[in-house]
Parts: sequence; structure tokens; C-alpha cells
Amino acid sequence: MQDDTIKLLKEVDSGCKMAIDSIDRMEGFHMGPDMAHVTECYKQKHQALQKEATTMLHACGETGKMPDAMAAIMAKTTTQLKMMVREDNHQAAKILMDGCNMGIQSVSEYINKYKAASKESISIAKSLITTEEDFMCDLKRFL
Repeated sequence: MQDDTIKLLKEVDSGCKMAIDSIDRMEGFHMGPDMAHVTECYKQKHQALQKEATTMLHACGETGKMPDAMAAIMAKTTTQLKMMVREDNHQAAKILMDGCNMGIQSVSEYINKYKAASKESISIAKSLITTEEDFMCDLKRFL
């Protein structure tokens, strides 16, 4: 149980870091005030979830996990290329929604993989999924 809990929390931590990095990357491009408000709101939600996961990991004597280097490089490159073609809220929303979808899929997979994880760690993973789903819904108006 402890091993699955730690593995799941590390994936939640990594997923939150990836989301925060993606949102930060978008701040370098022109966004209207409405889009900037939405992204800042969800950045704060991801930071809170990441802090919660980190606290739980520290209680187990563990540290967080950095996102996969190759995935991070691919995300950065893809964002830069797509935003060079079309730098607007529409494009930013599409990119962020793609990231949300990938996050939902990967965290759902980890919940299914680490079945013996604690209820608390599963709860935070499900909170991350809900946050990603809500973020996608809020981004739809920018399409």
C-alpha cells in the first residue's frame, strides 16, 4: 500500500509541475485579460494540489518527481511552434486543452495502476483530474 501511495503521489506531483510549467510558458505570449485570469486561477489550483502532494510525500519520507524530460521538451517545442504560427487565445486554449487531456489520461492510468494506494492519495489524484476537466471547460470559450 505504501509503495503504491508514494508512486501515485509522485505522479500527481509531476503532473502538477508539468501543468504549472505549461501555464507559465503561455504567459510569454500575448493573451487577453480574460485568458490571463483563467490561466492564473488554474495555475494556483495546480500549485495547491502540488503542495498537498508534496506534503503527503514528505510525511512518507519521500520527495517529489520531476516531469519526464522528454515530455517536457516536446511540450515546450510544440507550444513554441504552434504559437509562432498563430499567437492568440484560440491557439493557447487549444494547446492547454491538449495538455489537460493528456493529464487526465495519465493520472487516470496511474490511479488504475496503483490500486493499493491510500484513499487520500487517490483523492488528490482525482482532484487533479477534476481540476484538469474544469480547466478544459473554462478554456472552451476561447476557441
